[in-house]
Amino acid sequence: MTQLSEVPMGTPPAPRAAALTRRAKAAIIVQFILKEGADVPLTSLPEDLQMQLTQLLGEMRYIDRTTMNAVIEEFAQELDSIGLSFPGDIAGALSALDGKISDQTAARLRKEAGVRQIGDPWQRIAALPKDRLQSLVNSESVQVAAVLVSKLDVSKAADLLSSLPGDVARRIAYAMSMTDAVTPDAVDRIGLSLATQLDAEPAKAFRSEPSKRVGAILNFSRAAKRDELLTALDEEDQVFAEEVRKSIFTFAHIPERMAAIDAPKITRDVEQDTLAQAIAGAVTDADKQTCDFILSNISTRMADSLREAAADMGEVKPKQAEAAMSTIIRAVRDLSDSGEISLTMPSEEEDE
Repeated sequence: MTQLSEVPMGTPPAPRAAALTRRAKAAIIVQFILKEGADVPLTSLPEDLQMQLTQLLGEMRYIDRTTMNAVIEEFAQELDSIGLSFPGDIAGALSALDGKISDQTAARLRKEAGVRQIGDPWQRIAALPKDRLQSLVNSESVQVAAVLVSKLDVSKAADLLSSLPGDVARRIAYAMSMTDAVTPDAVDRIGLSLATQLDAEPAKAFRSEPSKRVGAILNFSRAAKRDELLTALDEEDQVFAEEVRKSIFTFAHIPERMAAIDAPKITRDVEQDTLAQAIAGAVTDADKQTCDFILSNISTRMADSLREAAADMGEVKPKQAEAAMSTIIRAVRDLSDSGEISLTMPSEEEDE
């Protein structure tokens, strides 16, 4: 806030709150918030309003403390009087209802209203899976691909380039060296064009890929039946069978895909009797290794208690053991889906 001693001689008197327009008051509020060090997301405003606000901030000189307090008080009173606010347009409503209404309904409303999916297009593009980014890169010119890769974070860009054929990755890397002259408007247009392609894609009935859906089902199938189906899939489509194998997460996969520090969370979410049944019923070396992984990464007291409970059970039927292991798998999956733990994916190098 400009102090009185800093006001040059001959400066017109500061305007009073009553004489200010609403836009001028808005500029005062923005300037006050900026001076306090807060972040004001002005990029969400239409471009013409951003220009008007910037011009107002450049034209205004100073206001006295009384006027500033009056404007802030008026602004606070208006905020307090608001009971409920709405998006204000169909695009905002669609954004607010994302995930609450069906994809088909959202696509139909967007088409009828002539609006695209709102938001920063580059954020949407950056959130795409690697295979979808690969298809975008392969369908665009090398110059557009260079801009796309430049807008990704470093780790994702590196992962994407390493997954492309060597000659394609080299052409994109070289094209990136010539992106210095690309203007922000050009980058925005490229992002909007790519986002429009995404919006034009027909809505899918299933969110997950076929291989992941089959893998999720086989996760809870009996081991013998799972092996039988995978063998049959190998005969029909070996590539699809491999994708299904990558999506399968069984009891034996826990040590290689779960961090040791997360093992105690299994004992929190799974009953002790169920854990003891899985330990007592472990027959294969892989299942025994998983039991050892869990027992060695929880408290000694809990591990000894589970070993004693498993010994007291004696022989456990295979069906009971598989049911207990399925319960543990489901608990681990739930922990992963909620974001509480992270499961590593099988690397392509291991698969090869």
